[in-house]
Amino acid sequence: MKIKKILKWTGIGLGSVLLLGASFAYHEWTADKPYFANNFYNRAFLKFVLKSPESLTSMGLLDQIGIHGHNADWDDNSLAAGDEQLNFLDEIYLGLNNYPDTELPQNELITKKVVMELLGDPLKQRKFRYYDYPVNQLFGLQNQIPRFLDTFHSVENAQDATYYIARLSKIDTKLKQNMQGLVKREELGIIPPTFVIDKSIEIMKHFVEQPTEENVLYASFKDKLDKVADMSQQARADFLSRAATEIERSVYPGYQSYIDYFTRLRGKSNTDAGVWKFPDGAEYYNYLLRTNTTTDMTADEIHKIGLAEVERIQAEIAGIMAAQGYDISVGFKALIDQLSAEERFYYSDDDAGRQQILADYESIIEEVNDGLGDAFNIRPKAKVVVKRVPEFSEKTAPGAYYNGPSMDGSRPGMFYANLYDVKATPKYSMRTLAYHEAVPGHHFQIAIQNELQDIPMIRTQASFTAYAEGWALYAERLAWELGFQKDPYDNIGRLQAELFRGVRLVVDTGIHAKRWTREQAIRYMLDNTGMAESDVTAEIERYIVMPAQATAYKVGMMEILRLRSEAQTALGDKFNLRDFHDVVLKNGPVPLTLLRALVMDYIKTKQAEALG
Repeated sequence: MKIKKILKWTGIGLGSVLLLGASFAYHEWTADKPYFANNFYNRAFLKFVLKSPESLTSMGLLDQIGIHGHNADWDDNSLAAGDEQLNFLDEIYLGLNNYPDTELPQNELITKKVVMELLGDPLKQRKFRYYDYPVNQLFGLQNQIPRFLDTFHSVENAQDATYYIARLSKIDTKLKQNMQGLVKREELGIIPPTFVIDKSIEIMKHFVEQPTEENVLYASFKDKLDKVADMSQQARADFLSRAATEIERSVYPGYQSYIDYFTRLRGKSNTDAGVWKFPDGAEYYNYLLRTNTTTDMTADEIHKIGLAEVERIQAEIAGIMAAQGYDISVGFKALIDQLSAEERFYYSDDDAGRQQILADYESIIEEVNDGLGDAFNIRPKAKVVVKRVPEFSEKTAPGAYYNGPSMDGSRPGMFYANLYDVKATPKYSMRTLAYHEAVPGHHFQIAIQNELQDIPMIRTQASFTAYAEGWALYAERLAWELGFQKDPYDNIGRLQAELFRGVRLVVDTGIHAKRWTREQAIRYMLDNTGMAESDVTAEIERYIVMPAQATAYKVGMMEILRLRSEAQTALGDKFNLRDFHDVVLKNGPVPLTLLRALVMDYIKTKQAEALG
C-alpha cells in the first residue's frame, strides 16, 4: 500500500515499475535525462521537498505512509543552504532543455511550461535574492514560526508531542540561520521602512513578554495534547513542562536577539515605502509584476487600468444605492461612510457577536456549496472549516485568509476570519468574503488542485498568484451571477470587494513605481473604498512588504472573464459553463499565458466536435 501511494504521487505507474524492474526506477531517479519528462519533473519536486521538513509537514506527504521524523526539524535557512537551493534550481532549468517542446505530449508540455514559469529568470533570482523583508509586520518569520506550529504540526500521540518539543528547542537555531540573511541585507542597503521595523518589534515584544502559559506555542500545544485520548494526565503535564522550558530557554532568547537587532537597525531606516529606493529598484518591481501577474503588463498600464476600474465600479455602487433611496449627490466617500455608519450592518462587539460571525460564515458556505451543481462538474472531496485568525497576529493580519488541506486528507481546508475589529466585518461583505476564501473560491481551487489525478505532483502543489487569486475574485462574481446575492446590499459588498482590488492596482503601482508615500496610499484607499481605517492601514502596509502581489488579483480575474467571454462568443449555444470551469481547474495552477492557450484549445475542440 505504501509503495502504491508513493508511485501515485510521483506519477510513475506501478505496472511500469513491476514490468521494467528496479533498474528502470533507478534510471528514472538518477539519470540526467529520465525517459519520461514527467518523471524528471516529479523527481525534481521530490528532491526539493524532501529537503524541506516544513513542506513535508504541511503537505502530509510522508506521514500517511508511516514516516514522521521530519516533524522534529525546521528547514535549513542558512546562506549556504540558500546557495545550494539556487544551484539546484539551475540544474532543473538545464535539465528541462533536454526535452524539446516538439517531442512532448500535451500533458508533459503543460508541465514543462508550468515548471519554467515557476523557476523564473535564474539571473534575476540571484540578483534580487535579498530584495525582501523576512521579518515584517504581516507574514514575517516571527509570525510564521508560531503560526506554522499552531496550524500544521498535529499532535495525535506521544511521538508527535516529542517532535513538537524538538522543534521548540531548534527555534533559536532557525532564528540564527535567518539572521545571516538579515545582516547580508543590511550590508546591501535592503532595509525595511521604519514603520515595518517598529511594528515587527512591537509584535516580538508582545510575544516574549507574555507569561509562558499564555504564549500561543504553549497554549496551542496544550489544546492539542488535551485531544489525545490515550495520553495520561502525567504525560501531558510532563510534555507541557518541557515545552515551557524550551520556550523560556530557546524561544524567548532567540526572539529577544531579534528585538535587539532591529532596535539597532532602526537608526538606518527611513519612511520611504517603495522598492524604487533600492539599487535597480525599478527593474526589481517590473520583475515582481511579471512573476505575480504572469503577464508583461507594465506598471503604467496596470495603474491606468486600476483608475478606470475604480471609476466604473464606484458608478455601479452609486446606482444601486440610489435605487435604495440614498442621496448620491454627496459624493462616493460620504455615501460609503453613511452606509458604513449604519449599526444594522454589524455584529455586537463581544464574544457572542464574534461567535455569530463564525456561525454565519459556516451557513453561507453550506448554502453556496449545496447550490453549485449547474456550474461545476468537478467538486473537491476535502471539507473546509471556519476559524478565527489567531489573536496573537490578528492586529496586523489581513481581513481573512485560507490554508489548504493536507495531501493525505487528514487536515481540511481552513478559512480564517479576522475578528479583531467587528466594524471591519459588515454583514453585507460576508458572502463575498466567504465565496472568495472558501466556496467556490480558494478552497474549491486549491482542494481540487491537491486531489487531481494523472498529473505530476509539482502541478498539484504549484501556485501562481494571478491564477489562484484571479480565480477567487472570479468566484465572487460567479456566485453573484448564479443568484447567491439577491440582497442589493450583498451586491454592494461584492462590488466593494472588486473596487478594493481595482484600488490595489492604483496604490501598489503608486507606492513602488510612482513613489507614493505610505500616507498618500492610505488616503487614496480610504477615499475610494469606504473600508475601515484599520483594514486600509493593514492592506497598504501589506503592499509595501509584498510588492506587486496585490496587482495579480484583478489582472487574473479580468483574464478569466475575458477568456470565458471569448469562449461564449465562439461556441454560442455549445458553450457549457461546467466544461469551461473544468478547463480552468482540472489542469492545476498555470500562468495566465498558458491558461489562454488551454482555453483556445478547448474552443477549437468544441468547434471541431460541432462540425462532426
